[in-house]
Amino acid sequence: MAQEDLFKKLVSHCKEYGFVFPSSEIYDGLSAVYDYGQNGVELKNNIKKYWWESMVLLNEEVVGLDSAIFMHPTIWKASGHVDAFNDPLIDNIESKKRYRADVLIEDKMAKYEDKIAKEVGKAAKRFGESFDEKQFKDTNPRVLANQEKLDKLHQRFKTALEDNNLAELKQIILDEEIACPISGSRNWTDVRQFNLMFSTEMGSMAESASTIYLRPETAQGIFVNYLNVQKSGRMKIPFGIAQIGKAFRNEIVARQFIFRMREFEQMELQYFVSPGSELDFFEQWKERRMLWHKSLGFGDENYRFHDHDKLAHYANAATDIEYKFPFGFKEVEGIHSRTDFDLGSHQKFSGKKIQYFDPEKNESYTPFVVETSIGVDRMFLQIISASYCEETITKDDGSTDQRVVLKLPPALAPVKLAVLPLTKKDGLPDKARGIMNELKFDLNCQYEEKDSIGKRYRRQDAIGTPYCITIDHQTLEDDTVTIRHRDSMKQDRVAIQSLREIILEKVSFRKLHEKIS
Repeated sequence: MAQEDLFKKLVSHCKEYGFVFPSSEIYDGLSAVYDYGQNGVELKNNIKKYWWESMVLLNEEVVGLDSAIFMHPTIWKASGHVDAFNDPLIDNIESKKRYRADVLIEDKMAKYEDKIAKEVGKAAKRFGESFDEKQFKDTNPRVLANQEKLDKLHQRFKTALEDNNLAELKQIILDEEIACPISGSRNWTDVRQFNLMFSTEMGSMAESASTIYLRPETAQGIFVNYLNVQKSGRMKIPFGIAQIGKAFRNEIVARQFIFRMREFEQMELQYFVSPGSELDFFEQWKERRMLWHKSLGFGDENYRFHDHDKLAHYANAATDIEYKFPFGFKEVEGIHSRTDFDLGSHQKFSGKKIQYFDPEKNESYTPFVVETSIGVDRMFLQIISASYCEETITKDDGSTDQRVVLKLPPALAPVKLAVLPLTKKDGLPDKARGIMNELKFDLNCQYEEKDSIGKRYRRQDAIGTPYCITIDHQTLEDDTVTIRHRDSMKQDRVAIQSLREIILEKVSFRKLHEKIS
């Protein structure tokens, strides 16, 4: 299946099965804004729980925070967002569509990477076990030619970003013959910067109202509360503050479903360390965060680090964890060494001393910060993309059937257990309801009695329910039920009294946490 077709199926599946809906759809929607449906909100909450527990529950030196969306406007001056929070945008004159210039160039580099990967893949298939990938890359003329083009483009792009050279970004687009995906035209405007912050007014009367901003990130809420948390919690460096919350960016080029939205949710950790130790902690958090992603079991080969070509004004090191979406490798999490920029800047603009007294060194200093920042919505899309499967099933009579299944990690699944009476009669629904009422205090269960048992299995497969139990006539005789496993479709007979213990053990977050502890 073509990757573009797969992505369209993912979007359609999310709507059909109650994961994600276009916002305000009955009024023709609102661009780049989405609502999470009944199954989507459960999956999203489970993703947040997995992250929160892995940060706060498993790390004694990390505590949580929930700061306000509205913040004093000077905060955004101190953070640099008022002056430097911009995207380089370019318009195609024919289609009148607007694009991020840096993304167009990154997509071009990805095409060179794809060409190299295809050559390697064909050679690996041709030579089998004797294939030496490194030797092939070092000697194959087509690979070397594409690698040379990629390296030259990468260096030119990196230099343009570092110099903030908008004219050079446009020239790269022209020289690389990058065309508008819609019109196919290469007729481009100049590149210009666009500030991404939403502004609004706070005050009871228009003439006395002050301009404030919807926060474009959650990090500043942590920095301005650093002293409150450190003193009230008697925290000793190194320590971290974790937060999950909404952020808002006026993305002109919002695209790829929920990958890039104007209203989104972040999960961020700001880890405070002593000056000089930040790069060591940066490397530690890189590995810890990659392990967190890989523990979900979606294939180690689908993740990679991508170091930033241009560092933000506050950073001395930065990398992204990228996942291989249907539309290519894209960022799901950023890890940054933010130096002492944030606390130092807020100390300057507020006039308040924001320092830490280190009893071991017997000195005060402004802590340095290592940040890990992950988009909940991107993580949601990544998990849906990785879990979506279309399978052909061979029945006992030799015929085949198709099923769509979300192979979600059981701990993240919206519904953990479906309770299904085999028929609507002979007392089976009453028995099933009794089991449901007993288990619903511990598990998110769903009761279904409509349609054949096969159709009900398919509906549960489509929303990622890891386990179904069937209540049949034997259940009335010996108090046993059939457990069906989503991925293998294997069925086991177990006692009703053992159900709670069996299912809770299988869907616990503990298994995921043990992989990263």
